[in-house]
Amino acid sequence: MSVPENNEDDFPSGVSRRSFLKAGSAAIALPFLTSGRASASTPGAEAPAVGTTPAARVVQTCSTFDCGGKCDIRAHIADGVVTQITTRPDAALDPDMPVMRACVRGRSYRKFVYHPDRLKYPMKRVGKRGEGKFERISWDEATTLIADNITRITNKYGPESRFVHNNTAVSGGTFSGDKMMRRLLNLTGGHLEYYHSVSMGNTAAATPYTYGTVATGNSLDTLQDTRLVILWGHNPTETIFGHTNHYFQQMKQNGTRFIVVDPRYSDTVSSLADEWVPLLPSTDNALMDAMMYVIVSENLHDKAFIDRYTLGFDEENMPEGVPANESLVAYLMGKKDGVVKTPEWAEKITHVPAQTIRQLARDYATTKPAALIQGWGPQRHICGERTARGSTLLATITGNVGVKGGWAAGYGGIGNRKFATGPEMPDNPVKEKISIMNWVQAADDASKVTPEDGLTGATQLKSNIRLLFSLAGNYLANQNPDIHQAVKVLEDESKIEFIVASDLYLTPSARYADLLLPETSFMERWNIGETWGTGSYLILSEKIVEPEFERRSDYDWQREVAAKLGIEAQFSEGRSEKEWIEHIWEQTRLSMPDEHLPTFSELQQQRQHLFKSKPLIAFEANIRDPENNPFPTPSGKIEIFSKRLYDMHNPDIPALSHYVPAQEGPEDELTKQFPLQLITWKGKNRANSTQYANPWLQEVQVQKLWINPLDAEKRGIRQGDTVRIHNQRGICQVPAEVTVRIMPGVVAMQAGAWWQPDANGVDLGGCPNVLSSARITPLAKGNAHQTMLVEVAKYDAAV
Repeated sequence: MSVPENNEDDFPSGVSRRSFLKAGSAAIALPFLTSGRASASTPGAEAPAVGTTPAARVVQTCSTFDCGGKCDIRAHIADGVVTQITTRPDAALDPDMPVMRACVRGRSYRKFVYHPDRLKYPMKRVGKRGEGKFERISWDEATTLIADNITRITNKYGPESRFVHNNTAVSGGTFSGDKMMRRLLNLTGGHLEYYHSVSMGNTAAATPYTYGTVATGNSLDTLQDTRLVILWGHNPTETIFGHTNHYFQQMKQNGTRFIVVDPRYSDTVSSLADEWVPLLPSTDNALMDAMMYVIVSENLHDKAFIDRYTLGFDEENMPEGVPANESLVAYLMGKKDGVVKTPEWAEKITHVPAQTIRQLARDYATTKPAALIQGWGPQRHICGERTARGSTLLATITGNVGVKGGWAAGYGGIGNRKFATGPEMPDNPVKEKISIMNWVQAADDASKVTPEDGLTGATQLKSNIRLLFSLAGNYLANQNPDIHQAVKVLEDESKIEFIVASDLYLTPSARYADLLLPETSFMERWNIGETWGTGSYLILSEKIVEPEFERRSDYDWQREVAAKLGIEAQFSEGRSEKEWIEHIWEQTRLSMPDEHLPTFSELQQQRQHLFKSKPLIAFEANIRDPENNPFPTPSGKIEIFSKRLYDMHNPDIPALSHYVPAQEGPEDELTKQFPLQLITWKGKNRANSTQYANPWLQEVQVQKLWINPLDAEKRGIRQGDTVRIHNQRGICQVPAEVTVRIMPGVVAMQAGAWWQPDANGVDLGGCPNVLSSARITPLAKGNAHQTMLVEVAKYDAAV
C-alpha cells in the first residue's frame, strides 16, 4: 500500500494543509503501522504518538458500522480534527474479556470519514430517478418535504404504505436513524414492518425445530480444551465475530486441530486450518448425510446420549402418527428411497473424496469433545434451512450437545450475551408484516404478497409501499438480490412515490432517492457499540468531532420533521442525541442490576464495560437433568425428526434434514447453460458494502473473480484477464484471479462491491447481486442469493 501523497484532497474539507500538519507527521502516517503507548493517568486513552503535538487528545471509541468486532480504536484529535487512528495497546488488554484490536478496516476509518466525496448538503432529485442528478436545498426545505409527503401519502394510502428499509450500515449501534424513524411513524399511525435477518434469518428459523431455541452456542472460553474444531462455511478471520479470533488463535497454539469445510481457501483456512475440505455449494447436506452414515454404520454414534435425549433417530424412537422408514437410520440406510447414503454416493454430489468423508466422520465422532461450528454463508442458499438443521443432527448423534468443549451447531446464539436496552418503541398499529425479501413485490403489486410468500398478520396487504426511508442502507440497489428487478420498480415513479435516503456517500442505492440527506459518521454522533456473536462487551462510541458542511444526524432532522407534524414532544421526549444515549445506558443498568454497570459519567471515563459472565455451555442443564429441564421442543427432547415440519407436507422442508438437490445447484439442468456455481464472501476490507469508497481499502483487496486453473484453462482465461460473468439475470465484468484457492466448478467474488452499470447495463464494479436471485427459502422466507449458476468468458474489447 502506498503512502498518500501530499495533495489537498488528502486533508479534511475546510482544513488547510498547514493547520492539518500542525498535528505532526502522524497525520499522513499509515494507520496500520502505528502503535500507541498506554497512559496511566487517563482511562481508555494513551500518550500522544511520536510526531503529534502535546495538545493532541486521544479518545478510545468504536465504530457502529455493520461489523462484528466493535474493535477498540484510538482517535487522535487536534484542533477538532482526527489526525490519526491507532488501536488498543497490549498493556490495555483485559485477559478475562479481551476487547479486540482494530483490523485493517478499523485503522483506515479516518480516510473514510474525511473523504472528499462524502455528501455535504441536503439535495433533491432533479433528473429521472436513478440518474443521480440532484440540486442543493436547505434543511428547512428538506424536512418540509418529508413532513408533507408523510401527511399526503398517509392520507391517501394509509399508514400501511410507509416502509423503513433494512439498515445495512449500522449494526450493534443501540441508537440509529432507522429505529428512530420507526418510532416517528408509529407515533403517527404506524408503518409496514418487515421481519427476517438478511444475515442469518434462515438458520434462526430452522435451528429451533431441533432444539426449540436459537441459543445453541457456548461461550468460547469453554472450548479451550477442545481437541477438534470443524468450521463449516465459517470465515471469522475476515468477517470478525467478537472474540472468536482471539480464542481460536489461543486454541491453535495449544494444539487444537482445525478443519475448515468451504469451497474457498479463505483466510481462515490459511490462518487456522490443519485440513481444508472443499465441497460444491448447496451440497452440504449430502456431505453431512454421508458422515452420519459412516458414524452410524461403524457404531461410532453416542447410543446412550441418543436414547436418553433425542426423538427420531431410529424406528423405535419416532413420534406417533408417522409411517415407517422416516427415521434417520432408515434414511441413511436407504430404506425408503433405496439409496444408501455412503461416502461414494456423496462424493459424486459434493466432489469430496469418499475417503476424506470417512476420515472426517471418524475424526469428528471419536474426538471427545469436538465442536462443529457453522457459519452463516451456507444458510444463505435456497437449501440453507436444511443445512442449518443438518449440522445439529451431526452434533446430536455424536453427543457433543451440552458438554464442555462441544458445540450444538445450528445458529449458535450465545445465551449469556448482554445487550443495551435501546430506545422505547411505541406500539405499531399496523399489524401485517412482510419478509424483507418481499419488499420489491410489496412496492410493485402488494396483491402478490401472500401468506405463502411470508406475509403475516393478514391475508393480504392494504396498500403498495408508497413512501420509503432508506437510512444507512445500501440494500435498495446494491445488496438486494436481483438488482435489475429491484431498480425496475424503483425507476417507476408511479410505484413508490417518495424515497428518502440518508447516507455518507452517493451509493448505488442513494442514487434512487427523491431526497438525499448527508448523514454523520460514527465519529460525529453518540452511540453505544455492541459486538456480534461471542463478544460480550459494550463500548461508548462518542461524538469526537463536529460534522462539517451541513451534515446532520438522522435523529437531528427527524426532530425537525416531528415538530412539523406536531409530535416533537412525544418523539424526542425532550432529549438530545447524547441524552438518549445516557437514558438508554441508565435503562440498561436498571435491567442488569447484577452486572454493576458504571454510571454514564463513569462510562465516559472508562469507555467500555466488559461482561464477566460465567462460562456458558448451551443445554448443559437439559443434559444434566432432563426431567426438570426438558428441551423447549414439543417433545421436550432434541428433535432429529420434527413432527412440526412433517405436518407441513413440504418436500423442500423435510422433517428429517437431508440432501435435496437445489434449484440452481450442481444437479440442475441449468448447468448445461451455466456450469459454474458463484459464491461470495465477506472480505477483510469492508463490512458488506460499507467502506467500498475508502481508497486505502480498495488497495487492500481488489475486486476480482476467483476461478480455478482447470476452469480458466477451458475458457482460455489467464491471470489478470478481464472476464464477464453472466447468467439469465445479468452480466458482471472484472479481472480474473486464477487460483487453486477455489475448487473446480466454483467461482467466487467478494460481496459488497458497488454496482456500476455501463450504458448497456453491464456491471463494471464487480457487484455479484446483478447475478443473484430474489428467490426465497421455503421455511424462513429468507434470502437464497448464494445459490446462483453462471458462465464465465474472457472479455475482448475489440470484439
